Amino acid sequence: MLRLVLRVAGAVLLLATAYVHGDLWLDGYRSLSVIGPLFAVQTVAAAVLGIAVLLSPRRWLALVALAGAALAAGTAAGLLLSTKVELFGFRESLQAPHAVLSLWLEGAATVVLLGLAWLATQGRDAPRTRASARPRVRSPH
Repeated sequence: MLRLVLRVAGAVLLLATAYVHGDLWLDGYRSLSVIGPLFAVQTVAAAVLGIAVLLSPRRWLALVALAGAALAAGTAAGLLLSTKVELFGFRESLQAPHAVLSLWLEGAATVVLLGLAWLATQGRDAPRTRASARPRVRSPH
């Protein structure tokens, strides 16, 4: 049940970041030289990973969740860095539309998806019990 809750929450958070960045791209960020294409890439990547978190088979879930967490953390780090130094000729402000919302969404997505990745690795390759470790010997009779 917890895995399902984290799957849905992680997917919703990634899709929300995709929406925010897509909205900002449409609102004018698309005209920025390097930043514009990066916003478009983030929008598509977050949407694809959000859907993948929901639909990926269990064996791929940890990897997909880690990819989503990495995207969210990287996006948040890029925003924070761009408030301190100019990146690609652009300096951002936390007063910009959706900046604080974006940080909250990306922070939450990072935490939720890291939790999901960890949970997805639990129960795999469970250690063999003594009973299952003994070779089976068939009786000749």
